Amino acid sequence: QVHVVESGGGLVQAGGSLTLSCAASGRTSSNYAMGWFRQAPGKEREFVAAVSWNGARTFYADSVKGRFTISRDKGKNTSNLQMNSLKPEDTAVYYCAASETLAGWRTDQYNYWGQGTQVAVSS
Repeated sequence: QVHVVESGGGLVQAGGSLTLSCAASGRTSSNYAMGWFRQAPGKEREFVAAVSWNGARTFYADSVKGRFTISRDKGKNTSNLQMNSLKPEDTAVYYCAASETLAGWRTDQYNYWGQGTQVAVSS
């Protein structure tokens, strides 16, 4: 069984920064592609960013491009999401996910999910 755990959420003022961290552990067999999604109240879960299994490729939603940076530790199933210039509309529960295949933008491309961490941005 694979467990995914996020950390680093919190309350921040608009324009501020936060870094989220994620680690997949347990019966991990190889390096997974890692992704971040978020879900605001009353809205569907949406793609934020993803990184390929070897860290060579990264992908971002247009809404966060230029403000957020995804990274991973080489050889480990961990990921960080550096969030800068935060806006109130970034407020959501942020989920980390691990994929055995692709670093995709769809939720069904990911096999393992964390419980989420709350990010709140005040105006």
